[in-house]
Amino acid sequence: MTTNPSIGVLVGNPRQASRTLHAALSLAEAVRRATSAGTQESTAELVVVDAAEIAPEVFHPGSGHVRNALATLAEVDVLVVASPTYKATYTGLLKAILDQAPGGWLRHRIAIPLLVAASDRHALAVEVHLRPLLVELGALIPGPGVFLNESELGAERGVLIDRLTTLLDENGILAGLDRLAAGRSPVGDPV
Repeated sequence: MTTNPSIGVLVGNPRQASRTLHAALSLAEAVRRATSAGTQESTAELVVVDAAEIAPEVFHPGSGHVRNALATLAEVDVLVVASPTYKATYTGLLKAILDQAPGGWLRHRIAIPLLVAASDRHALAVEVHLRPLLVELGALIPGPGVFLNESELGAERGVLIDRLTTLLDENGILAGLDRLAAGRSPVGDPV
């Protein structure tokens, strides 16, 4: 992938400064480190939208806060979209924000879905629910979504970033990022 892509984070947790935000920021840092290996430290500012901070505006049609947040996120190269798992899927708050996105909002943008849950029984929710939502908005998804068990969030931030970097590599997401940057399919070249 091109070095130093701009990275954004959208977190759909209704609690401010949540563990989901912590996980999403750690995943964004793992992506940043992996895509800037061997180059200078990234100077690109991380764009963060914590849905809890704009929650009061979400249900006001035409809210400038939501519209501005979506417009800002639409400009990044890589977008981490994170949510805690509620009732086996992403939160209603995240859905309410994404419902306000225009058609094709993420066209030609790379998105990495992330779900956090208390039980591994919800591990498939990221693929079954969040990934299709992002694809519907036009996102290019370079590999399977990322699932984190809440128990992994107690680790020191550096340890969590290393764990997420390993997940990105093992799940083929880093290779998918490279393929997308080269204008190829994120799932590999035909045989």
